[in-house]
Amino acid sequence: MKILVINAGSSSLKFQLFDMENEKVIAKGNCEKIGLDGSFIGYKTKGEKVEKIVDMPNHTIAVENVFKILTDKNDGVINSLDEISAIGHRFVQGGWLFDKSVLVDDEVIQKLEMLKDLSPLHAFANMAGVKGCLSVMPHTPQVIVFDTSFHATMPAKAYMYGIAYEDYEKYHVRKYGFHGTSHRYVLGKCAELLNKEKKDINAITVHIGNGSSITCIKNGKSIDTTMGLTPLEGLIMGTRSGDLDPSVVSYLSEKKGQTATEVVSYLNKKCGILGISGVSSDMRVINDAIKEGNERAKLALDMLKYRVKKYIGSYIAVLGKVDAIIFTGGIGENQEDLREEALENMEELGIIIDKEKNNSLPRGTIEEISTKDSKIKVFRIPTDEELLIAKDTKELVEKNNIKCLTNKL
Repeated sequence: MKILVINAGSSSLKFQLFDMENEKVIAKGNCEKIGLDGSFIGYKTKGEKVEKIVDMPNHTIAVENVFKILTDKNDGVINSLDEISAIGHRFVQGGWLFDKSVLVDDEVIQKLEMLKDLSPLHAFANMAGVKGCLSVMPHTPQVIVFDTSFHATMPAKAYMYGIAYEDYEKYHVRKYGFHGTSHRYVLGKCAELLNKEKKDINAITVHIGNGSSITCIKNGKSIDTTMGLTPLEGLIMGTRSGDLDPSVVSYLSEKKGQTATEVVSYLNKKCGILGISGVSSDMRVINDAIKEGNERAKLALDMLKYRVKKYIGSYIAVLGKVDAIIFTGGIGENQEDLREEALENMEELGIIIDKEKNNSLPRGTIEEISTKDSKIKVFRIPTDEELLIAKDTKELVEKNNIKCLTNKL
């Protein structure tokens, strides 16, 4: 079985084609600047990297070009689109309506329309990817995997905000959490390493990248997470502010002469690591700036480390017994000083890391970085959200014995 995974952004579309017999990627790529001048596709098939300038005015045309690449006589890896058994899509927001991955049908599409206000930019992009695929392959089963669904098990005391209850009921204002696919994937790998069932594991998963979140997992289920109604809450991120006093929005709105919407856009796109450092949101650039003595770059990284440490400590208190702490995401996997300082002086809590090993990890491998004496295991586990999406897609299609879907879209 071959499964195509699509991750559509507002002006981009990432894709990976998996052979599920061995769970190997046989083609992958990215369509960039969709709807903009200078759009192009970069992809890798048969071990070769290729980049082509292609006019892509919308996501449907982008999808058509992806299919052309996959079936190309020279660069392609399949002879016909009929070889693709199903398509899996990443969706950021499932809201209060979806607590698990679902097969796409008309009812699902209608429900997703109800969630647009919660995440307008992501919702438009995610839906564009689905509709683009439906227009080209209308009878191929499609599955949506939600970033929020893993967090649907949070209790009300964790997901509720301190607002009037009737506004929660009317407008569904609550914490939803994100990065659930990544947190779920690394939890599964951790279960394999500990030789335990996921239901028997208490863990803290630390996904640090351009977007970052930490999840508190009890008995294999998410019971709290740092992101909220939107991905803006929680840790300082590449361009997002993370936690702040809500009054900051009205205060900045008045001082800057901007609407609340404009201020929230500013908090999402011009703050965080970028805003504090004044240099970049890219941690590689930040590290170089720190080596050159840039104090603002150092402050930005220190603020990130501090918040990671603070949330880990609070989640240890919530869980009581912790089996593992897992670092993942581009920064979590590769920033050794962040891992070390986030867990520094936690020996009394049962965490002892092997500093020498932590500082010399090869890239892309699963590693334990805690010592034998550490009561809580600490792992570095590279995430693979696309593979988990492919697995969910395969499972749903096989469970429902579906070979063909007819949609009215």
